Amino acid sequence: MTDDGMTEIRPADAADAAVIARIHLTSRVATMPYLPPQTRGHDEVARWIEDVVLPSCRTWVAVRDGEVVGYAALEGDMLEHLYLRPEARRRGIGTLLLDQVRRHSPDGVSLRVFQQNTDARAFYELHGFAVLDTNDGRRNMENLPDMTLRWTPDDAR
Repeated sequence: MTDDGMTEIRPADAADAAVIARIHLTSRVATMPYLPPQTRGHDEVARWIEDVVLPSCRTWVAVRDGEVVGYAALEGDMLEHLYLRPEARRRGIGTLLLDQVRRHSPDGVSLRVFQQNTDARAFYELHGFAVLDTNDGRRNMENLPDMTLRWTPDDAR
């Protein structure tokens, strides 16, 4: 199923922090059951979004029917976060967010993904990302094997 033109992508602001935190937490639980249990509650994650993510990243939200259903955060050329409400997956909304990120990264985009996250890996592969490296988990707080993926526009290769 693809988006039917009813989703708006707009810059996120501090007023979005609470809903972004909810999306971040629920998406991780629903799509990555192998992660260690979350030790931070909603309020703490919302403060992190407002105090760390929004000031350091260009962040966008996907809005459908007046509700924020996903977000993406880009720091430099590194896609730090792209999460959707679980019920909003497989509707083209992630692609809309990724397209926005790529428009703001003319030389390419990198990201890290857990090796176990086969759905995310397939999504990024579908969108032209290639594996740059793999890691045993020492570089992430979850201590799980991950990989760096990179997309470079055809005209920048």
